[in-house]
Amino acid sequence: MEREILNEMHRRMVKSFLDNIVLAKLREQDSPMSGYDVIALIHKKFHILASSGTVYALLYSMERDGLIRGVWSQRKRVYTLTEKGEKKIKAILDAKEKILGLMVNLLI
Repeated sequence: MEREILNEMHRRMVKSFLDNIVLAKLREQDSPMSGYDVIALIHKKFHILASSGTVYALLYSMERDGLIRGVWSQRKRVYTLTEKGEKKIKAILDAKEKILGLMVNLLI
């Protein structure tokens, strides 16, 4: 029972914070990422198979919000971090301790 609960929480957290995961990964690496790259990252790092519909809808939304920039490269769209996206992920990483405290407070 405990394992099922933890697996469900893990899945929900990854899904809820997928935009921040994408921003963090784009910040950490030098090369752009495609939607397929995001799906592969989520599967490899978190053992969750995200649907292409979920990932591409998220990427389009993030692009509309100005957090990432998409360009066509060899028949696929690849995404890089914008200045706005860089500022957002930096603010999140700078507030890491406060975010962890919030998570603890949610459960206590």
